[in-house]
Amino acid sequence: MAAGGGGVVDPLSPAGVPCAFSPQSQAFFALASTDGHLRVWETANNRLHQEYVPSAHLSGTCTCLAWAPARLQAKEGPQRKKRKSEAIGTSNQVDLLALGTAVGSILLYSTVKAELHSKLISGGHDNKVNCIQWHQDNGCLYSCSDDKHIVEWNTQTCKVKCKWKGDNSSVSSLCISPDGKMLLSAGRTIKLWVLETKEVYRHFTGHATPVSSLTFTTIRPPNESQPFDGITGLYFLSGAVHDRLLNVWQVRSENKEKNAVMSFTVTDEPIYIDLTLSENKEEPVKLAVVCRDGQVHLFEHVLNGYCKKPLTSNCTIQIATPGKGKKSTPKPIPVLAAGFCSDKMSLLLVYGSWFQPTIERVALNSKEPHMCLVRDISNCWAPKLETAITKVRTPLINSEAKVLVPGIPGHHAAIKPAPPQTGQVESKRKLGENEVSIEERLGALDIDTKKEKDELPQTNSFPVLLTQGLESNDFEILNKVLQTKNLNLIKRTVLRMPLHAVIPLLQELTKRLQGHPNSAVLMVQWLKCVLTVHASYLSTLPDLVPQLGTLYQLMESRVKTFQKLSHLHGKLILLITQVTASEKAKGTTCPAQKAKLVYEEESSEEESDDEIADKDSDDNWDEDEEEKESEKGEDVDEENEEEDEDTEEKDEENGEDGDVASEKELNGDSDLDPENESEEE
Repeated sequence: MAAGGGGVVDPLSPAGVPCAFSPQSQAFFALASTDGHLRVWETANNRLHQEYVPSAHLSGTCTCLAWAPARLQAKEGPQRKKRKSEAIGTSNQVDLLALGTAVGSILLYSTVKAELHSKLISGGHDNKVNCIQWHQDNGCLYSCSDDKHIVEWNTQTCKVKCKWKGDNSSVSSLCISPDGKMLLSAGRTIKLWVLETKEVYRHFTGHATPVSSLTFTTIRPPNESQPFDGITGLYFLSGAVHDRLLNVWQVRSENKEKNAVMSFTVTDEPIYIDLTLSENKEEPVKLAVVCRDGQVHLFEHVLNGYCKKPLTSNCTIQIATPGKGKKSTPKPIPVLAAGFCSDKMSLLLVYGSWFQPTIERVALNSKEPHMCLVRDISNCWAPKLETAITKVRTPLINSEAKVLVPGIPGHHAAIKPAPPQTGQVESKRKLGENEVSIEERLGALDIDTKKEKDELPQTNSFPVLLTQGLESNDFEILNKVLQTKNLNLIKRTVLRMPLHAVIPLLQELTKRLQGHPNSAVLMVQWLKCVLTVHASYLSTLPDLVPQLGTLYQLMESRVKTFQKLSHLHGKLILLITQVTASEKAKGTTCPAQKAKLVYEEESSEEESDDEIADKDSDDNWDEDEEEKESEKGEDVDEENEEEDEDTEEKDEENGEDGDVASEKELNGDSDLDPENESEEE
């Protein structure tokens, strides 16, 4: 089962190249390379069986392919039997191979005739075909595309049987149920369709990125006591672009459970997945996953309901070259595809380059957790030096022969002078010598152009610069990008950057956060954008916590100190506000005090001697009181006289202040007396 097309432009397209083993015997391996060629290899002897180049291979690159089921070959009409009788000795081969293209057309290639069988164009897709699935019984073909539609084709008439909208975004993968009555489709979400009515039977949450592979993993549900309706209780597997988790889902009869029941974790994005179907509840499912980093992960698990933790692989297979000599180190050879053989105890591995792959059968040993196969593929396809230059012939020159060079006969060819410096060119002009030749001018210009080559690459694309800087670890490029203060530019850069650069960017930001506080202010803006924009992708990474452990500890320590600093900041603000308030209060009271002192000038002249003034004031008060009593007559009570005596006694005990205060209360003339004003102050 192929993981999909190899679109290089779209960052959310599946990695790898469309390829698939032929069903049942796995006698052939079909491979549609990026140059538009279809190559069919024999798995037994690793020989190129057929090669086909479509007429529009450059404009319509092959994006997906699928072999017709083996059971379909016996159910063809009389035309099919006639074709089989013509091809003697090839009746056991799987005949038709469906190819989806980038322009929306579907080609049916016959491996028996080694030519194009038919072409499905009219009324189909108007955008890239993402996945093709054959129906195992009725010979129909199902395809999905970026145009959001699913098409059911009649392969005999080459016409559209039915077409319906599969999703609000592009539909990236399809899979037909074992009984042939249901169809799984996936974009960002996964839907289960009833093929007869084209209605949605169930919804599943799906992945954060487009789903690149779908396949059923069981034929019968584990609980066989209840009658089986063909779909309820079955498990299916889904893998997505840039997602290192393969989710396993169970089709429930109720509509409540929409989440995955378990997941398998791998080291990189899956590009090819093959598995052995489980027919009963005791038989485990064997799963082979080829990742983009070139490793193969083997899983063996009994599907028996919900499992909380992601399951790791039982065995990992890698292939490497032998290290020749003491200094040379072994280099990894990428595995392109892997498929289980019919005995389920051995694996067909396809490794090397897409143009000349090597196919090998490897026996599985479940006891070893890691297998590293050492293979030397240098002699497989690399052209030798002798064969590469056989067409180049050099003339034989006799030693006695005289070779004439261009120029006047009898003279040597002019020797090319060294390019003069710019100073020499200017001096020639000043001295009135011969005019400078064009060759010398070009030489002088060449010096200036060499100096400018060492500058940074001139491009306005910040995502491209950021990716280049992270891959090459170029400090100058990273500084140029990360020191921008434009928030809109930061958001656009983070949105358009490829997903595989998110983790390296976070690690670079973590390094810079530990540096100077001024740079940390800018790095926080980048960090905020990355965590908000790519939160869905980051949540799918199984080992995110150890990768971002340093960043988490850094943020936690700074948050702890931030609380203490905020308390200190609050106290400082209180102190500063109190100090400023007191200064303002002093500033406002100053003019009032000056005004009182100005008003006090008369009283200061009267009080030349304090003691005499005090005695005089006491005598004057007594005289005034007697005059007031005589004027008031009956209105004055006897209590006033007693209070006067009390106040005179208090004058002797408490001094002048108490005397003045008590007399103020009695007379109410304190505002008129200048002495009272001065004493209050």
